[in-house]
Amino acid sequence: MIEFAASGPPRAVSRAIEEFATAQGYVSALVVPWESQGGAVSMAVTAVKSDGWAIEHTNLGTITLTDLGNDRTRVVVASHGPDRVDTKTLTTLFDRFAHQVQRQFEVSA
Repeated sequence: MIEFAASGPPRAVSRAIEEFATAQGYVSALVVPWESQGGAVSMAVTAVKSDGWAIEHTNLGTITLTDLGNDRTRVVVASHGPDRVDTKTLTTLFDRFAHQVQRQFEVSA
């Protein structure tokens, strides 16, 4: 689990993380509205695999964004460890993305 503070409100941070994930090209990070409530936004992080018209998403973990006030957001990135044969590869993929998100969005205290 990785935890840090980011600049901006949760919705703005979630949009920035979605764009960042899209630019990386190997994972997807999407807001999950039915798991988001009040000042908290929940995001699903998935590995994306395409084969022709078929697109497979494997759940890797979540990002929870909570409003801290003063234009700051608490970011918690947690792995769910996919239940698959290629778990080590997927875990490595998620860990790399989580650390990249932290480097990109963390603000000093």
